[in-house]
Amino acid sequence: MPRREFIRLSMMGAATAGLGPTLLAACGGDDDDASAGGVQLSRPDNPVTLPTFDDVQPIDDGLPVETGTLKVFNYSEYISPDVLAAFEEEFGVTVEVTTFTSMDEAIAKLSSGDAQFDVFFPTADVIGKVAAGELLRPLNKSYVPNITNVWESLQDPFYDKGSVYSVPYTLFSTGIGYRVDAVTKTPDMYDNPYDIFWDTANGGQVYLLEDDREVFGMALLRSGQTDVNTEDAELIDAAFTDVNELNDLVTVKLGAEAYTVLPEKRAWVHQAWSGDVVNAQYYLPEGETIENIGFWYPADGGGMIGSDAIAVMRDAERPVLAHTFINYLLDATHSIENYSWLGYQPPQNGFDPDLAVADEYVPTHLASAIIRPQDFERGHQLLQLSLAGEKIWDDAWSKFIAGA
Repeated sequence: MPRREFIRLSMMGAATAGLGPTLLAACGGDDDDASAGGVQLSRPDNPVTLPTFDDVQPIDDGLPVETGTLKVFNYSEYISPDVLAAFEEEFGVTVEVTTFTSMDEAIAKLSSGDAQFDVFFPTADVIGKVAAGELLRPLNKSYVPNITNVWESLQDPFYDKGSVYSVPYTLFSTGIGYRVDAVTKTPDMYDNPYDIFWDTANGGQVYLLEDDREVFGMALLRSGQTDVNTEDAELIDAAFTDVNELNDLVTVKLGAEAYTVLPEKRAWVHQAWSGDVVNAQYYLPEGETIENIGFWYPADGGGMIGSDAIAVMRDAERPVLAHTFINYLLDATHSIENYSWLGYQPPQNGFDPDLAVADEYVPTHLASAIIRPQDFERGHQLLQLSLAGEKIWDDAWSKFIAGA
């Protein structure tokens, strides 16, 4: 299942998932009336303040922290068990984590009304949709003072100006994970490093992420197109044609577990998120060493990059505890403890990239997986598309996976 895909909001897809008209309208498009459910497409040069609603207000100041069970909805294996246990002990509560494998699955479950959670971990490209769909509650940041610990740019992100609904959780870049001891040429030995996916010498050993935005975004960058959020049908068709060649050239496979597939040498080349390559060191079979795994990301920073977030659900039964939990995760010490297990870097002001390597959170030869604030200025983020744009990408992806 794709890791960062929002549910496909075609008319049939929306009906199948049980999504209401408000969330459907929140897909974007020409509707600038946020109160009617529409939301503008956010971009770095077009920051957006997300809509709020009279019947979904932030909680009041000064409320007591609830007891009982905090219900968290998150990706599988995306938070440290030790950090959860420490939070439970400090506040005398229980944390119940329900997991999902894709944003499709998560939003469908939330929209069905069959499950209720206090805290949700959305991706940055869907926050506008779920906020406009009235699934989230605006934050009362008096309960989240630790937000000042994170990068200033992410305290006021362009996709959620003023952090009305979300705070940042982790960062990631998308690059190329590879087996140093298996490939005949490492990515930096090609005129175009992305050509390693198309090299027949790696036939049968090539994986791409099971995510249309990541795959076609990579193909766009390979061809020199830097707008990875394009809705130009001709450009997407060209990306499809290039990627579709991989079915015949290398019998390409799809997946989202580079952190296990590379250590186990089931792949020689894997399109991968930085955090999964860092985390691969904890999944090495006996006799394997992390030195056999490499990671390439453009030295000029011109690759794909992004962040994940945390939010409080509209119908949270324990909203104060939810805010307290978010604040706990933004604490500098707890954030680094979480990173040491997770492998995905937090956007903490106190995080020293050089010290992260020195302290062996990140192996020296994988230092390109470290992300700095300026990387977001040079990188390309996968962002929300209009409904028409989603359909163009979906149609191309459907054609590709039919042959993959």
